[in-house]
Amino acid sequence: MPLKVVMMGTGTFAIPAFQALINSEHQVLGLYTQPDRTGRGHHRHKNPMKELALEHSIPVFQPAKINTPEALEELANLDADVLLVAAYGQILSQKLLDTPKQGAFNLHASLLPCYRGAAPILFAIRNGETKTGVSLFRIERSLDSGPVAGMVETQIGAKETTGELQDRLAVLAAPLAMQALNEIERGTLVEIPQNHAEATFAPTLDKQEGAIDWNQSSFQIECHVRAMQPWPSPFSFLHQSDQDPLRLLILDVETPPSEEFDTLNIDQEHLNASPGTIIFSNTKKVIIRTGDGVLELKQVQPQGKRAMQISEFLCGRKIHPGDNFQ
Repeated sequence: MPLKVVMMGTGTFAIPAFQALINSEHQVLGLYTQPDRTGRGHHRHKNPMKELALEHSIPVFQPAKINTPEALEELANLDADVLLVAAYGQILSQKLLDTPKQGAFNLHASLLPCYRGAAPILFAIRNGETKTGVSLFRIERSLDSGPVAGMVETQIGAKETTGELQDRLAVLAAPLAMQALNEIERGTLVEIPQNHAEATFAPTLDKQEGAIDWNQSSFQIECHVRAMQPWPSPFSFLHQSDQDPLRLLILDVETPPSEEFDTLNIDQEHLNASPGTIIFSNTKKVIIRTGDGVLELKQVQPQGKRAMQISEFLCGRKIHPGDNFQ
């Protein structure tokens, strides 16, 4: 018999899995998602999960606190076989986890037990990992520690940002979730305990952790720039002797090819400059000293303006060797 499933999700990571669930033979009893939020001017932020549910006449539940007696009673009355959770945004109590007949399962964007926590994609990219994936696991009270019921692996692109990789992992998560639901329906699901000794963690960052540390290696800085997009955003302050410091989002950097770098004839004084110092600049190119080499600045976004290639930015602001980022 098809399963009776309740979906819990708020972020865009959950959308492909929710769409796949809607398209499946299983019965979708309802969607639990975070309460509507308002932004500037009291405009309501769109919740694409809610919109998708309403398009298909699926009941939507938005309790501010999912573990209250009222919310738990409401969930129990749905009489679900399974909870499918992805980027929901609230901690689930043991009483809630015990409510569905077959349990609660979560889609997590890492190869567990690596990168348990709220920011697995960001940490994987920042740490220079070359592969990651999605794990489906049975939810237990301790953080992301339950037995794994399915996993899919993928390579991380050399220029892929957190946002780009999240979108790709979300697509991979959908068939993984459907396969597990079908196995639950047939009674063939295999769950493999995690090796807790190998667990690593990926906690939530604050906004200031987007700041670039130019003392790091070129590779570490490249990883940082990719990892911090779209949030908390990789940034640095451009310091010039005749102007106030300018906050820039640094959206793309790369190591210049050695044969190209050798033709720039950079003097020794600038080559030996401290990390963060601009050692070369013309109308199209800016090169910055790092902890172990150099990086070319490719794309930036000044505060309050749109993203632009460095050549466009240089049309409106002169940069000279000796200026620096901090």
